[in-house]
Amino acid sequence: MDPVVHIPVLPGEVMRYLAPAAGEIFVDGTIGLGGHASLLAGKLGPSGTLLGIDLDASALAKAGENLSFFPGRLILRQGNYRDLPIFLEEEGLPAPDGILLDLGVSSLQLDQGNRGFSYWEDAPLDMRMDPSQNFTAADLVNRASREELHRIIREYGEEPWAARISQFIVNERRKNPILTTHHLVKVIKAAVPAGARRRGPHPARRTFQALRIAVNKELESLEAGLAAGIRCLAPGGRMAVISFHSLEDRLVKRTFQKMARKCTCPPGFPVCCCGGGPGIEILTSRPVTPSAEETAGNPRSRSAKLRAVRKL
Repeated sequence: MDPVVHIPVLPGEVMRYLAPAAGEIFVDGTIGLGGHASLLAGKLGPSGTLLGIDLDASALAKAGENLSFFPGRLILRQGNYRDLPIFLEEEGLPAPDGILLDLGVSSLQLDQGNRGFSYWEDAPLDMRMDPSQNFTAADLVNRASREELHRIIREYGEEPWAARISQFIVNERRKNPILTTHHLVKVIKAAVPAGARRRGPHPARRTFQALRIAVNKELESLEAGLAAGIRCLAPGGRMAVISFHSLEDRLVKRTFQKMARKCTCPPGFPVCCCGGGPGIEILTSRPVTPSAEETAGNPRSRSAKLRAVRKL
């Protein structure tokens, strides 16, 4: 059986900004099926090291198959990229020369309908990137208060009908628990007025995005992971981050801007209080987006935005 593969987003741009070289140490913090990691591995060579991290054990297994050609040191760890300092210490690795984060749901998770990420497939309402995690989207939908659901759908999904959707969810679950994706889609469609359903994306798209972000604590992990990654980088090391919606992109942009401000606290001051960072150079003045040719060949890339920095 051939290894499962996927098309990496913005491959040329990722390689240009990360510029991997033979013998370097690189981290793919969201390795997925190893699409970007395979490109990096091709440049690192037999003396290079690649650390791949992912919450999904099944993705890690397939990444290992897809990277079997790599002659260097390949290390795969299940977990969250926010814990990169722990992984580096446990593996005895020095500061990495490059870090890649490709955010959001992976091709494997979308294509596995039973994972509950897709509003097109009828499946248990799950959405866990780490299947060993106890809390699912069904738990959130059926237990959270109307106010909390409203906040999540409005903030994480930027859904204009968040108030109606949250109220319809609460009304429905009083009669029957909402346990499947299609049951939730039916509730969302009933909440969104017919005119609005005919415009824009699928009416469930924003709500599903919001629930997935909340279930997996994606924004909290991103904020912590960006700071941890930059602090772990070797001097001159590069970090590239690919985001797929405006919430992620704004958080990446703000974090990079904050950490680009050098610390002005007095030398030897035990705790930074000025809000400055370790000193980075922002390599992308605006986010890099896919070309029309790439989006035509890989529609999932259409909303991708890449930002990159170099540690001073």
